[in-house]
Amino acid sequence: MRTELRMQRFHVLMTADAVGGVWSYTVDLAGGLVDAGVRVTLAVLGPDPSAAQAARAEAAGCRLVRTGLPLDWMATDRGAVTGAGEALARTACAVRADLVHLHSPAFVAAADFPVPVIAVCHSCVATWWAAAGTGPLPGDLAWLAELVAHGCRRADALLAPSRAFADATARAYGLTRPPRAVHNGRRPLAPADTPETDPVPFAFTAGRLWDRAKNCAGLDRVAARTALPVRAAGPVTGPNGERVRPAHLIGLGELDEAGIAAELSGRPIFVSLARYEPFGLAVLEAAQAGCALVLSDLPTFRELWADAALFVEPDDADAVAGLLDALAADPDRRAGLGRAAREQAGRYTVAASTASVFDVFEALLAGPEVRASRQGAAA
Repeated sequence: MRTELRMQRFHVLMTADAVGGVWSYTVDLAGGLVDAGVRVTLAVLGPDPSAAQAARAEAAGCRLVRTGLPLDWMATDRGAVTGAGEALARTACAVRADLVHLHSPAFVAAADFPVPVIAVCHSCVATWWAAAGTGPLPGDLAWLAELVAHGCRRADALLAPSRAFADATARAYGLTRPPRAVHNGRRPLAPADTPETDPVPFAFTAGRLWDRAKNCAGLDRVAARTALPVRAAGPVTGPNGERVRPAHLIGLGELDEAGIAAELSGRPIFVSLARYEPFGLAVLEAAQAGCALVLSDLPTFRELWADAALFVEPDDADAVAGLLDALAADPDRRAGLGRAAREQAGRYTVAASTASVFDVFEALLAGPEVRASRQGAAA
């Protein structure tokens, strides 16, 4: 894959969500684009970024705009999302963007953007509900799924972070062709200032603990059964009011990049029992640090980590706890798994991800004739 980009001078308006992993993805990608000479204006929807998040975006060379617009998945009605899309279209005009890169297709469902639109399917209510809910999609989510479906058909290009999630998205919305799969990349976290010693075994997880699809409750049951301490970084209360109250996990609260790096420097066994994961940047960060991976048996995780992780049934707490205890007693096996994870993580770089996204940008800027020929070749 080509990872060296020709210097360019076009301008991209990118949207971002500071609540979860979309922020890390967007800032890393934006930094790669800036390095290639692309101007990037980063429009933040939902809660404002923290001071550390804002500093990271500015260090990447982005112009940061705090829009005050609602996130699609936090909006209470259709009008809030379509209104946000229309406001973003006006912003694209105001900043004279050449392209718009949206973190959700919902924002292009009703808005007329003046330039080509790339929409990234990071996550969505329909696929999330299929994994975390029961029964048909409830009415308070169905309207948003309808907007996403319409936006998928109106965007000039659709991307997804894995083939598994691209296929799930196509099934959920009846798309004739799945989004283009572009694996996320992640800038490795800076190593913590700790000596390299044989680590004392512990298990670790990180993410939006409040999100029921992350299955924090399942990991809490594992923590009650294993002899290992299980440390968990991330918020237990979401911006939508959803909350989890683990009794056995060692809660660390929300950690910044330095805090996550400090945890990973101990080379813990990284555990994710998620029921739903379009990609999993926290897993990639752990793999980059050389941690052994124990992951729920999801199509996404199989795609990304097939020969570099141990896969488990997320609801079998006894089996997962037994596996953790066995790994704790076998440092050679832990080390071997960590080496395999680190080697596999070398495939998921910011340079590779940026190059793939850049190819899409070039095709869109080349005009409809070139776009049609390239899309036909890729079909």
